Amino acid sequence: MSKEIVFITSNENKFREAENLINPLGFKLIQKNPGYPEIQTSSLEEVVRYGIKYLKDRLDIFFMEDSGLFIKSLNNFPGVYSKYVFTTIGNEGILKLMEKTENRNAVFRTVIGFYDGKAKIFKGECEGKIANETKGDHGFGYDPIFIPYGSEKTFGEMKTEEKNQYSHRGKALKSFIQYLKQR
Repeated sequence: MSKEIVFITSNENKFREAENLINPLGFKLIQKNPGYPEIQTSSLEEVVRYGIKYLKDRLDIFFMEDSGLFIKSLNNFPGVYSKYVFTTIGNEGILKLMEKTENRNAVFRTVIGFYDGKAKIFKGECEGKIANETKGDHGFGYDPIFIPYGSEKTFGEMKTEEKNQYSHRGKALKSFIQYLKQR
């Protein structure tokens, strides 16, 4: 297998998190954004599988990822619409929706799809809660309002290395890395 792997993403932050875990293994991670339609569905896995199907004739070896924040008291909103909701109402909008909510439980989920002639799926999940206010200037997206269980800090207060110990993306990447090591 090639030592170069393409990560399909336009998000520099996601790329850096993946690069931090994958490059030390001797692989060279390359970021590309050829664009693909993100279907509107209730499943992160469906979004990733559709993206692989769309891109598999254009690239030999690549992976892509889709993540979502699922807030229990909001009926798992924003879920698969996390990116759109973040760009529309941001963290302040989520906090406003939860002003009078005691149940602040949430889960971050990531699905990674890897393609090298066959599609393989890797998943990661991180349970936690939504903070009462934004904290921290690290990370991106919902990081300043999400506190993983086992920590007192939001992802926004953690540097990448610490966040990867807890995070949904870190867990999915570690499963993906185990797969790469076995090949």
